Amino acid sequence: MKLPKPPRHLRAPTRRWWSEVVEEYVLEPHHLRLLTLAAEAWDRGEEARKILAKEGLTFTDRFGQPKARPEVAIERDSRIAFARMLRELALDLEEPDESRPPRLHGGG
Repeated sequence: MKLPKPPRHLRAPTRRWWSEVVEEYVLEPHHLRLLTLAAEAWDRGEEARKILAKEGLTFTDRFGQPKARPEVAIERDSRIAFARMLRELALDLEEPDESRPPRLHGGG
């Protein structure tokens, strides 16, 4: 069976990751769409991260007040979207015992 090729608009490292996932797992067409959405979210987050590394996290508005750059929200939202798409794909080999890790309690 011929494996699908990664979308060309993805960055080269992300295309390689996309292809590795497709080679390792049996994915239905809807899974490929989720995988592509995850890859796009990763690339978008990386774009924002690069801008933030160059420009910093904040800027000063016209009133002299520090404000978060829009890329802060783009990076955050992209990370969340990436994590959600991976969760939806359920690529982990073993199911976790719980959907969330248990809450840790301090000793004492």
